[in-house]
Amino acid sequence: MLTIEALEAKLNKNELDSLYLFYGEEIFLLESAVKKIKKLFGELVQGINYIMIDENNIKELISDIETPAFGFEKKLIMIRNSGILKKEGKRKDANLAQIKEEVNKYIADHMDVIKESNILIFIEEEVEKLKLYKTIDKNGCVCEFNMQKPLQIGKRLKAICNAYHVKIADQTIMYLIEECGSNMQNLIQEIRKLIEYVGTEGTIQKEDVDKLCTKQIQAVIFDLTDNLGKKNVAGALEVLNGLLFQKEPIQKIFITLYNHFKKLYFVTLAQKEKKDIATALKLKPNQMFLVGKYKNQASFFEAKELRKLLEELENLDANYKIGIIDLNLGLESILCRYCSK
Repeated sequence: MLTIEALEAKLNKNELDSLYLFYGEEIFLLESAVKKIKKLFGELVQGINYIMIDENNIKELISDIETPAFGFEKKLIMIRNSGILKKEGKRKDANLAQIKEEVNKYIADHMDVIKESNILIFIEEEVEKLKLYKTIDKNGCVCEFNMQKPLQIGKRLKAICNAYHVKIADQTIMYLIEECGSNMQNLIQEIRKLIEYVGTEGTIQKEDVDKLCTKQIQAVIFDLTDNLGKKNVAGALEVLNGLLFQKEPIQKIFITLYNHFKKLYFVTLAQKEKKDIATALKLKPNQMFLVGKYKNQASFFEAKELRKLLEELENLDANYKIGIIDLNLGLESILCRYCSK
């Protein structure tokens, strides 16, 4: 299996393999690798030297591999979300099971044919490491596109800035990630916006991030909770109204806020019982930087206060659903009531 960085290094050297399997959550980097392969491959004529396969025509894969790319040296065959790399459920599809076996055997026995006249790219959201997976791994390149960790993202964003001769401090990059999330596509859009704003030889500052970037709702909820912890009702309501002004649905704000308080409650319990906070919050590897933020915010609250807030939010949800109270008004009342204690 290749890392994302190792795959990108090979592609940057114009090295093309004949068999790939890409899967994982980091869709932007996955699709970027696919685009790079297409560019290196050259001219693509759909139906002639560029074949697209999915779950509806997966049975035609072997036939497509064996069909000559009339007028071209090779064919690029894209097999996207075909289902043949997933583990079957209780109700097995006999046809799909047979196709899996046939494709697995064909690749294992005919790599010479594939290398001579084809490039195959299997793309899946998730895979099971069964026979076909192992066969592809043995004969080709397998790459899992995991969500990037902040340091990995930071290196990519720094490289983009360097390419445009724009300076940015490491702590500013980390602040951008904290505020805007770890989605690579969103972050690249934000960094390009900042680069254009400061211009060549300029320096991106934390204030520029605050001024220009679209913060993810979770980051804004951290701001709201900071104000609550400091009993700053005006600040909390200002943040809430800012979300509404940005046309965030009140239901989404409510659910995000409830889940945020629940996580803070879990942090207080984990600290009391001397348990690992990251485990208690079920954080992914790329979210570990949140541990410090949650610990810091949890220090503003007692466990019983958080439990009370959660109960009040649950009661508000029940009363809203039966039409007793407006959700926005009820949420403002809870925030004001907490800050007045």
